[in-house]
Amino acid sequence: MVARNCHIEKFHASYLFPEIGRRRDAFLKQRPNAQLISLGVGDTTQPLPTAASEAVIKFAQALATGDGYQGYGPEQGALALRQGIAERLYSCDIDPSEIFVSDGAKCDIGRLQHLFGPSATVALQDPAYPVYVDTSVLMGRTESYNVSTQGYGGLTYLPCTAENGFFPDLDAADKTDVIFFCSPNNPTGAVATREQLEKLVAFAKSNSSIIVFDAAYAPFIQDETLPRSIFEIEGAREVAIEVNSFSKLAGFTGVRLGWTVVPKELAFNDGSKVIDDWRRLSCTLFNGASNLAQAAGIGLLTNQGMQEVETLVNGYMENARILREAVTSCGLKVYGGKHAPYLWVAFPGRGSWNVFQQLMDEAELITTPGVGFGPAGEGFVRLSALGNRRDVETAAQRLVRVLKTPSFQPA
Repeated sequence: MVARNCHIEKFHASYLFPEIGRRRDAFLKQRPNAQLISLGVGDTTQPLPTAASEAVIKFAQALATGDGYQGYGPEQGALALRQGIAERLYSCDIDPSEIFVSDGAKCDIGRLQHLFGPSATVALQDPAYPVYVDTSVLMGRTESYNVSTQGYGGLTYLPCTAENGFFPDLDAADKTDVIFFCSPNNPTGAVATREQLEKLVAFAKSNSSIIVFDAAYAPFIQDETLPRSIFEIEGAREVAIEVNSFSKLAGFTGVRLGWTVVPKELAFNDGSKVIDDWRRLSCTLFNGASNLAQAAGIGLLTNQGMQEVETLVNGYMENARILREAVTSCGLKVYGGKHAPYLWVAFPGRGSWNVFQQLMDEAELITTPGVGFGPAGEGFVRLSALGNRRDVETAAQRLVRVLKTPSFQPA
């Protein structure tokens, strides 16, 4: 028989979101009439912007005609889409030739692991989006999962806590090849300031590192002085790659459309251009994003589409305000929710899974245990504001009722 991939054996037995699903199903089996509301998985809920859906309909109808049919498209993505991304979504100078369209940021993060190879060392924020860790494990860069520390050996964790403003102490960090960094952050909702990103770029330069900057939540930044792209920072084009997505920007979680920016200045230690290897790798592992999804993206990047995006984002951020107000009224400390659709709620001295279970049992709410994002997430739960307004308002009422009970009150 063929041997199992030894790196898959190193995965934690229960990935965060499947484990949440398992516990939810067990709860519903016991209480089938429960009215569960999910503030957990960060899926969007509002309809697609009409500018995107109408563009898909028009394109799909054209595919049924001789003149309008299209087969394989450019592997790097339709030029009109890449131009639209550069012009509409970046305030800094990005050339369309540096943009690679994909089926989503998560997929690109996995493909980027192949770009660096198994010998590269990796550092990441703690807590962090699980895909950074899991794809590193799959490449064989790490040792097995350590149940006692809730983490993986072989990875450098950069603790991001309330005490350091959710930005790592780079002065104490070791040299590393690749740094995964997400701002606004999933799960904490923290957004890095210009000064902090300048420190990050300087750190990467001094250590000859490459930053993989995840900007999927950039549209939720409310303060225009805060950077939405790493490339707004001087020198970043020499040390950074940026991944991004239409998923949260416009509700494309099921449509699947994203992109990666690889600047022409970025090079490996032998002088070879990273963009050349990424182009070759992308063409090898990927046949291009669906032309229907790309048509939706092109339709979105119009005046009408961007106005609809603004409405979507504002709606989710109002949800975040409602949830944040509810939690803080109970005397609990909450972070995030101001420049991201996630709230990071502290429960000092409590285990994250314990809080998750109690909120499900007593409030019929699904949340996300913070420890599932890394060791520094213990004692927190993440709330997502990406729900329907009616559900969010009901969830806020339930939170106030339950969080004011003695078992949830701060010591």
